[in-house]
Amino acid sequence: MKLTMDEVRALAAQFAPEGKVECPRPFGGGHINDTYLVCRNDGSGLQYVLQRINKNVFPDPMAVMENITRVTHHLRKRIRARGGDPERETLRMLKNNQGEYCVIDRNGDYWRSYSYVADSVSYDQCDSAEIFCESGHAFGRFLSMLDDFDAASLHETIARFHDTPKRFRDFREAVQRDACGRAEGVRDLIETALSYEQFGATLVNALQEGRLPLRVTHNDTKLNNVLIDEKTGHAVCVIDLDTVMPGLCAYDFGDAIRFGASTAAEDEKDLSKVHFSMPFYRAYAEGYLSEVADAMSAEEIDSLPMGARMMTLENGIRFLGDYLNGDVYFKTDYPEHNLVRARTQFKLLSEMDEHWDEMLDCVRQLSAK
Repeated sequence: MKLTMDEVRALAAQFAPEGKVECPRPFGGGHINDTYLVCRNDGSGLQYVLQRINKNVFPDPMAVMENITRVTHHLRKRIRARGGDPERETLRMLKNNQGEYCVIDRNGDYWRSYSYVADSVSYDQCDSAEIFCESGHAFGRFLSMLDDFDAASLHETIARFHDTPKRFRDFREAVQRDACGRAEGVRDLIETALSYEQFGATLVNALQEGRLPLRVTHNDTKLNNVLIDEKTGHAVCVIDLDTVMPGLCAYDFGDAIRFGASTAAEDEKDLSKVHFSMPFYRAYAEGYLSEVADAMSAEEIDSLPMGARMMTLENGIRFLGDYLNGDVYFKTDYPEHNLVRARTQFKLLSEMDEHWDEMLDCVRQLSAK
C-alpha cells in the first residue's frame, strides 16, 4: 500500500540527528525508485535524498546497499588522496538514528538516504558534445578510481545482467512462442537480429577466457546519472549506484554511447531521424579515455567500440522480444512502442557497423595521447 506523506516524513526524520525535517518533496525523474528531497528543519539548510529501493527490480536490497557503501567508501579515500572534495565528488550514504543504512516501512520496503550535491544539475537529453564529453570524464574517473577494488567481491544484484548469449536464448524462445501472433509481421527484423547471434557472444567469451578483466562497473551510464557543476560546467560525480556490480568496462562505455551518440530519442518513429553521431562518440571517448586509458590494456581499449555495438544489439533484441511476448517487461504507451524502440536500435547498430573502422581508430588514437 502506498505510504502517506506523513509516513514518508517519519521515515526521513530517522536520518536527521534531531528528527526534525520539512515535508519531503518528490525529486528526480527516475522510473525505478521512489525518491524525495528532504530539508532538515533545524535552521542548517542541509538537504538530503530519501529513496525507496524497488524490490521488484532489486530483490536483495541489503546486497545493493552493501555494494554501494563499500564502493563509495573506497571512492572517498581515493578522492581525498588526489586532493578532491569527497562531499561533492561521490555520494555519502547516511545512517539512521540506530546506526543503520536502511529503514523498513510497514510494507516491508527498504528506504535509504544519501547526501544531496548542491549547485549541480543533470541532463536528460544529450544536446551538447561538451556535456557528453564531461559525462565521459565522470564515468572514466569512476572506473579509474575503482581500478584497485576487487570487483569479484561485489554482489551481482541483477543476475546475468549483460549475458548477451542468454538474451539471445530468451529472444529465440519469444520468437518460437509468438504469444501475440506478432512474429510474422516483423520477420525481417527477427532475421536481422538473429544474424548477430554469433557476435553476441564475443565479450562474454573474452571475459571467460581471461582476455578482458572484470571491473567494478556502473551498468546504467545514462547522461542523467552524472551531476554537472552549475558554475564550471564540469562533471562533479556519478549517481544512481544501485546497479554497481562486477562487469566489463565495454558495457558501461557502450551503453553511454548507445544513449548519447544517437541523434534521436529511443522511441523515435521516423527512422530517417535516427543516426549514429561520430562527433558525439569521439567527444565521449575523449573524456572517458583521458581518465582511464593508462589503466587499460590494448585489448580492453579495442573492446570499447565493440561494447557500443553490443549494448545497442542487446537492447534491440530485448525490445523486440518484449514486443513478441506482449509487452510484459518494458512500459509502453501504445501497442507498437517496443517495436519502434527495437527498430531505432537496429538502425543505430547498422550505422555503427558502417563506422566500425572509424570507431576503432578513434579509441586507439585517443588512448595513445
